[in-house]
Formats: sequence, structure tokens, C-alpha cells
Amino acid sequence: MIIADENIDAAIIAALRKIPVNVISIREEFGGISDEEIILLSKNSNRIILTEDKDFGEWVFAHNVKGISVIFLRYSFNEKAKIILSLINLITEKKDQLYNKFTTVTINKIRSREI
Repeated sequence: MIIADENIDAAIIAALRKIPVNVISIREEFGGISDEEIILLSKNSNRIILTEDKDFGEWVFAHNVKGISVIFLRYSFNEKAKIILSLINLITEKKDQLYNKFTTVTINKIRSREI
């Protein structure tokens, strides 16, 4: 269900796998691939890209890339436990509603926009 970009902390991936969510970790399996390759992998496997990289917003909104889903995490290091809880709640409650959307998750709010 999820492709975790290289910048996603191992603790976040581990927490998702415990609930359980099927997570492909770019760092573990495809280290060093480009954003374009992650987008292609997402499209081919119908998985949501989980990232902390603002570039995926640019791909979606400036370059008009369609057919992907993105969860963009915004948090500071000391908020990691809270962002994990927010992410788990989001995926548990709205898993099927996250496709074809760009979803921004902070510890205070969640915002989704259609892609």
C-alpha cells in the first residue's frame, strides 16, 4: 500500500508495518533511485508515496503528474512520536480515501487535495 521514500525514518516504517501496512522502503530495496523512478513504481504498483520531500508536491502541482497518491509528512524531530500516531490514525481510518490525492500531514492537521 505504501512506498516509503528514502527520507522516511525507520521508526515510521516500523510503526506502519506493525499495524500491519505493507510498506516498500526505497532505502531498503531501491536506494538511490530518482523521484521519477519512485513515481513510476507507485503507478505500476498502485501504492501511495510517503515522503518528507517537497519535490513531490512540485511534481504533482507544477508538472501536473497524474495517477499517483502522496502523503507528505511535515514535522520536527521532537514531534516524531506524534506524527507516527497521526499517520497511523489516518491510514487506519481513511486508507481507501487516500488514493489520487496529495495529503499533507502535520501533528495539528491533515489536508488532502485531489490530484
